[in-house]
Amino acid sequence: MIPKSAIEFLNKLKENNNREWFAEHKKEFDLEQKSMKTFFNSVGEQLGKVDSIERIQIFRIYRDVRFSKDKSPYKNHFSVGFTRTKPLFRGGYYLHIEPGGSFVGGGFWEPNAADLHRIRKEFEMDDEEVRAIIAEDNFQKYFGELKGEELKTAPKGFDKTHPAIDLIRKKQYLLTRNFSDEEVLAPDFQKEVIATFQSMRPFFDYISDVLSTDLNGESLYE
Repeated sequence: MIPKSAIEFLNKLKENNNREWFAEHKKEFDLEQKSMKTFFNSVGEQLGKVDSIERIQIFRIYRDVRFSKDKSPYKNHFSVGFTRTKPLFRGGYYLHIEPGGSFVGGGFWEPNAADLHRIRKEFEMDDEEVRAIIAEDNFQKYFGELKGEELKTAPKGFDKTHPAIDLIRKKQYLLTRNFSDEEVLAPDFQKEVIATFQSMRPFFDYISDVLSTDLNGESLYE
């Protein structure tokens, strides 16, 4: 379980986001970070039993403020990412713990130009399969819709009146499910995280199949 003290520490950090306060409470941070790492690694272990995970990245609390208007030195959250094993397993999972703003996320955050073009071409040819996936009960229950940044009009080379233009103009394909603090601290939270990740799998596996084949459906890796 995630300890209540972790949420309490993040609340205090939000109100005192400066180096002096953090230095005074470094021992407290170290204890909470240790608890969160244990939880994150446990999630990764369970996820690895049902999917092919290449990498677990527990993100640092320290912010890179070089190019940000917000000069707060610390993040107000704990977070971890899980990357599937490329090239056949695409997509990534993300877990974000923040008072009043916790969520489970996943998808394709910054697909490279070639991958994005391949996905768009697939939707241009046939969007029936992806429509069925995002209309499925569990998908709707957990995520509601595909999220992510999108162009205001059609990408170059695509028809702006195409029936699948709502999917084609996306630059990201993201899934998110929000959790309250009460849900985060519940005994079954880890189980809910894994269930949420598994509900992303049909979409992940579909996009993985797209990105591992050419436009004729022939494998790129055989």
